[in-house]
Formats: sequence, structure tokens, C-alpha cells
Amino acid sequence: MGLRRKARELAAQTLYALDFAELETEFREYQLLNLYPDILTELSKLQEMDNTAQVVDFADDLVKNVIINDQEITASIDRHSINWSATSLARLDRGILRVAVYELVYTDTPAPVVINEAIEIAKKFCSESSGKLLNGILDAVHKEMQEKERLEGSKV
Repeated sequence: MGLRRKARELAAQTLYALDFAELETEFREYQLLNLYPDILTELSKLQEMDNTAQVVDFADDLVKNVIINDQEITASIDRHSINWSATSLARLDRGILRVAVYELVYTDTPAPVVINEAIEIAKKFCSESSGKLLNGILDAVHKEMQEKERLEGSKV
């Protein structure tokens, strides 16, 4: 397994753990940004990742940026989950989706890589139907991004 996939798994697991935190709505982002480093460190120790700083650094970057961009990421998931909202998805499915949507929208990682990684992680940790659900939502997010790029390109 590649280091980046392991980091994505660690990021999704950290977001999953954060879903159980009792937070004040008004200070949610601040509290999550303060909580996640300890959870990430503990999970990496449990998985004996002390010697793979690259994995932890990439996972840290993913989690921090998912938290910072959570409203936009959740809105994107909600727009593309027919009959589902981000909050009604299984927590681990939601964590994997949030990481993948962040990567699709905010990074240069190729869409096929992001989508494939999310599906593979879902196959490992989630139910059989999770991969199909994630694939559908991520494909719709990617198509929306392509359409925006096409429209912005035609305006110039």
C-alpha cells in the first residue's frame, strides 16, 4: 500500500473519531482544529506509524484542510447525494468522502486517483455498497468541476 493511501486512511479515521466529539456549535472549527492533532497522533501510534512522518504529515494536511473547508465540502456532498445528506451518511463513509472531495476541489491530484483511492479505502473499511455510493457522489462532484471549468473557459 502506498504512503498516500495510508495517509488518506489515517485522515478518514481521524475525521471519523472527531465525529464523536461533543462540540459547541459556535466554536466548532476552532475546537476541531485543536482536537485533531492528538487524535491523529494517537491513531498513528496505534498503527505503529512513528517512523513514517510523510504519512502523518500528509494526513495532518488533509484533516486540517477538510476542517477549514468543511462547509463547502459538506455543501458539495449534499448537492450530489440524491436522497441523502452528508450528516445521514455512515460516519466513516462521510470521512472518506470529505477527504476525497477536499482533494478533488482544492488540490491538483488527478480525479481518477482521488476517486479510486476513496473506493479502495471504502472497500477496506466500509460496507459493500459504500464504494458505489462514494463513486457516484465523487463522479458527480468531478463532473460539476469540469462544467465550471468549461464555463469559465468559455467566458474568457
